[in-house]
Amino acid sequence: MQKIHIGLTGWGDHPTLYEHNPSTSKLADYASHFPVVEVDTAFYAIQAKKNYEKWVRETPENFSFVIKAFNALTQHDRIERNVGDLKELLAAYAQSISPVLEANKLNSILFQFPPWFAVSKENIRYLRFIREYLSSYPLALEFRNQSWFKSEYKDNTIAFMKEGKWIHSICDEPQAGEGSVPTVLEPTADQTLIRFHGRNVHGWNKNGNENWRAVRFLYRYNETELREWVQRLHALRKHTKDITILFNNNSGGDAADNAKQFIELLGIEYHGLNPRQMDLFDGGL
Repeated sequence: MQKIHIGLTGWGDHPTLYEHNPSTSKLADYASHFPVVEVDTAFYAIQAKKNYEKWVRETPENFSFVIKAFNALTQHDRIERNVGDLKELLAAYAQSISPVLEANKLNSILFQFPPWFAVSKENIRYLRFIREYLSSYPLALEFRNQSWFKSEYKDNTIAFMKEGKWIHSICDEPQAGEGSVPTVLEPTADQTLIRFHGRNVHGWNKNGNENWRAVRFLYRYNETELREWVQRLHALRKHTKDITILFNNNSGGDAADNAKQFIELLGIEYHGLNPRQMDLFDGGL
């Protein structure tokens, strides 16, 4: 049976989900709206195992997590490491997320590489190393350098991902030069990840700005743009079993609204979510 899971990147930055709820657990509240979430904090630090244990407890049985790979594993820190150091990092990371795996709540581990991670023999060898070390894990791969999908490399990139059973993280993002990738609608595994980054072409490359994240992801999808994706999903579902969709256009508080709008357009009704907290002014005596 094919499944479509729709959620957001992180659970803390969506005020419209919590404005009427007095609960102290935003994740528990979040899990009353959506069946999947991306753990963005895992990118910035290897999280304590107890954090994942807590998050597993706060979410229903059929909830799942897309966990971002630690930035040292995706070369964002630009530090060269030997094989021994990499294996130590990978082991520590795998140990930290083990509660999610044991609870059968791991959707995928997302390896999102930086704009300077271009197609090269060295980088392909690095991806093979990661895939071999984490051979039993569902790994999603997202590029931020368009060289991987240029005409001379695109077919080989897709074939490489299929060979390694990488989950293709398909992007909806601005086409703003080398540091952005086109929307390539080609699944590479039974599972596919789609991430909506917004289409703020003017803000995409302003990395030098102090508030560059707020600028980059400031975008609200309109209904016409979302309906384009309804048609794309019909085509994708012929070639992939499960599809996870994450809205990352968080800067202006648009992600939650767009995700709910998309769920409605697709006619999806999720069951088994956390019970919705009562509005403070709802209900009787």
